[in-house]
Amino acid sequence: MHQLVGRLNSLDPQAGETLRIVSYFDVLITRGAGLDGLLRGAAVLSGTVAGAKIRGRVTRRDPDGHPVTDDADRRRHSSRRSHADWTVWLERDGEPEPADEMIVERLALGVELLDARRSPERGLDAIVDQARSVAERTALLAKRRIDPATPVRVLATAADAPEVSEAPSAIVPTRYGLLRATLDLSGPIRRPPEPVGFGTRVRADRAPESWEAAIVALRLTDASTPAVDAADLGAMLLLAQTYDPEHPHEDVRALARLDRRSADVLRTLVEADSVRSAAAELGMHHSTVQARHEALTHTLGYDPRSNVGRMRYIAAALLLRLTDPVTATRPRSPWNT
Repeated sequence: MHQLVGRLNSLDPQAGETLRIVSYFDVLITRGAGLDGLLRGAAVLSGTVAGAKIRGRVTRRDPDGHPVTDDADRRRHSSRRSHADWTVWLERDGEPEPADEMIVERLALGVELLDARRSPERGLDAIVDQARSVAERTALLAKRRIDPATPVRVLATAADAPEVSEAPSAIVPTRYGLLRATLDLSGPIRRPPEPVGFGTRVRADRAPESWEAAIVALRLTDASTPAVDAADLGAMLLLAQTYDPEHPHEDVRALARLDRRSADVLRTLVEADSVRSAAAELGMHHSTVQARHEALTHTLGYDPRSNVGRMRYIAAALLLRLTDPVTATRPRSPWNT
């Protein structure tokens, strides 16, 4: 992640700063930071006082981490109210800084998660938590008056995506950062925010299975395919669910090392009926594409146009999308055409 931030800073300082803020809060939340920790983080990143009002109680922290008790009603820039019970804000005398909105956005997501954990009957994070026992999940479902045998499906969207009014949702920490889990009880949800990953339909007391599938599906979305249903992945879903992105297979590493042009040539070679048709699609001379084919075969360690080679490429392309957080650098998936 630090290397990614560094690369983005050199290309687009604003994008690098945004990713740094997102990563900072994701680490805080994943490590179980409370309200004071979240406010201290927001104050340090913004260089000004950060505050929250939860059920009438105001808490404020300055950039040194000290509590602030004076002048609680001063002008609040970049404030955001996401729930009737709480508000978060940054206090700045002048105009808001460029990063203020993103800092408040991530602070609000953290407070939303804390609020859900303190009121589990309102949050879904425990219901989709694989570490919880079936008995615990069943008890939480009962508080929502949901029969454990009810067929449900969980949707995965970005943490800052709009909530679906007709479905309960919660912010959930994952290995890919914060995501929003939405519980679909009544069939297809009308116009869910995109990008969106649809989990498999399961019994309500097995919701974590649907959530894990939804996360995989969300990771496979791109600009041309903003919605992916895990049910459409078939047996490939099993491969994705058993994959450890912290220890990528050599086939995945080989794809990750390709530049964008080589990745496009490789994908076209895999999909085309012949090298000649691949050359026509790429707008390249046949002999040039033939040479690229031979070079790629040497680089990958297998012929991507053979039956086994195609299977290895498709599997590696899928797993690469679960490994690399920068969608734009991944080869387009063969199933997203």
